[in-house]
Amino acid sequence: MNSVADMNMLQMKVGFLCFLLCSFANCFPISDQNKNDSRSASDPDLQFAKVYLNKFYTLPQSKRSTGSIENQLQAMQHFFGLTVTGKLNVQTLNLMHQPRCGVPDVAQYKVIHKTITWPSNIITYRIVNYTPDLPPAQVTQVIRNALKVWSEVTPLDFIQLLDGTADIMISFGGQEHGDFFPFDGSSGILAHAFSPGKDIGGDVHFDEDETWTMTADGSSLFTVAVHELGHALGLDHSSSPTALMFPLYKYVSLKDYSLPAEDILGIQQLYGKYTLQNATITCQQMTMSNFYFLI
Repeated sequence: MNSVADMNMLQMKVGFLCFLLCSFANCFPISDQNKNDSRSASDPDLQFAKVYLNKFYTLPQSKRSTGSIENQLQAMQHFFGLTVTGKLNVQTLNLMHQPRCGVPDVAQYKVIHKTITWPSNIITYRIVNYTPDLPPAQVTQVIRNALKVWSEVTPLDFIQLLDGTADIMISFGGQEHGDFFPFDGSSGILAHAFSPGKDIGGDVHFDEDETWTMTADGSSLFTVAVHELGHALGLDHSSSPTALMFPLYKYVSLKDYSLPAEDILGIQQLYGKYTLQNATITCQQMTMSNFYFLI
């Protein structure tokens, strides 16, 4: 009898313990968000994504948008034509790791976007320093060829200065290089440029930690230069993968290169079309204080 009673008492205690455990679990349920979201605040991918999004998708605060990482992810996914989820999925993360331009996307998310152009069709430029990856003469020729891509479809003429201050100052530098927008080492951000304006406006900076080349190996200087000079003339990024002003790096060959139709339309909306009449420039219009090359 005692053994039976003891057995019954044990079963009652086990049942009561199970009841308590079930009640405790119901009081503190595991959230669906935690079950479905494998990324935490300590996840290196998430930390990388936050830095990336703050560089390229800093959204204005509004009643409809809180500027959260979810809103930033949605903006990025929409820009690149991905499925808009607001979640850091593999496809979105892979895009973040691709080499790209350092200029923010989608017109820098200005609430009112104002077109900025150079006031004159004669624009000066100067190559302040050179990369050790290529002979200076090759760098000079690449920059001329990149500018020629834009001058062939507009009334713009470019004059190279050998000293002094030009409209577009072109330089190579790594990491912190004097403009409060540091580079991030090899790959990642390849270069950046500033829209037309005074002081740093119009300047183009190339990341010296890249390996600059004349081919598809490494980082093609022509490919990056012709894109960045588009920014220096006032163009924003395009969400079209076929456009030159698409923010992700995509090699283009210097040989027989011509601008895609979208980029031609964009630059001609800023400066007009090329004609023989506006291509004629007299020597009196040029600054003769420095030696120059006319493109």
